[in-house]
Amino acid sequence: MAEKAIVAVIQAGTSLFNTPQTMEKVEHYCRQAGQAGAQLAVFPEAFVGGYPKGIGFGAHVGSRSDAGREQFRRYFECAIDAAGPESVRLSEIAADHHLYLVIGVIERAGATLYCSAFFYGPEGKLVTKHRKLMPTASERLIWGQGDGSTMPVVSTNFGTLGAAICWENYMPLFRAAMYAKGVNLWCVPTVDDRLTWPATMQHIAIEGRCFVLSACQYLLRSDCPADYDPIQGNLPDTQLIKGGSMIISPLGQVLAGPLRDAEGILTAELDLKDIVRGKFDLDAVGHYARPDVFSLSVNEKQNDAVHFEL
Repeated sequence: MAEKAIVAVIQAGTSLFNTPQTMEKVEHYCRQAGQAGAQLAVFPEAFVGGYPKGIGFGAHVGSRSDAGREQFRRYFECAIDAAGPESVRLSEIAADHHLYLVIGVIERAGATLYCSAFFYGPEGKLVTKHRKLMPTASERLIWGQGDGSTMPVVSTNFGTLGAAICWENYMPLFRAAMYAKGVNLWCVPTVDDRLTWPATMQHIAIEGRCFVLSACQYLLRSDCPADYDPIQGNLPDTQLIKGGSMIISPLGQVLAGPLRDAEGILTAELDLKDIVRGKFDLDAVGHYARPDVFSLSVNEKQNDAVHFEL
């Protein structure tokens, strides 16, 4: 494995309900990352397809509105298919700029949407994907749940990539499963802009003895259509998502960020030897585990609602 790697974390906002314009932003920031020498670029949660912060899709307990159904239809049209033209374009962008690209997307599969992270390689193809296991709160209204069949890791010559989307980072059993798969470049597409988020990211870096690359959106009301009506207000400069992206070392040192209140790109050169240096005194699924006391069973089967038998 290489001894050093340059990585980039992108903090930017979706052009909400405008996927073509969002794709232009992906190209723009990947070009910047490539010019900075990055081998990996991580984008925020739901970057392609959008995170509809502050709207309710006309839903209340026991009631849905026609206007909310139309709003969901519009959102559905902005999502992308894993084999669709936008995914092909993302593959090309990764290849053009010689990057591994981990990017949050709203994935359309049949009539269901998933909050996913797509992994693209520098050779220009979709390598794999991860679907968010547990949408948070009202996200469950618009996104389905992933299952254990999309909890991948990606081996590169500079480390092993894995992704935990937003509040999946608060799922200790999920973290344990990913540590056991050898993740040492922990990619975090997120929209959590709370001031408590950096502590979570530092905890995971220390617990997993891994580099953590947290990419948060920075979204303004002006990034949304005129008829968008978020609860935060309609002034153009209203911050719907405030950022907070950062890069952290396996011993918890903040290498870049947190970046707040602006779009931007963070880069850092990683000393990959820090991974083993960190595991000298803590390997959460190795010498610091107690398998005689604790164990975890992980179901990685794909769970389909309908099975056809001959």
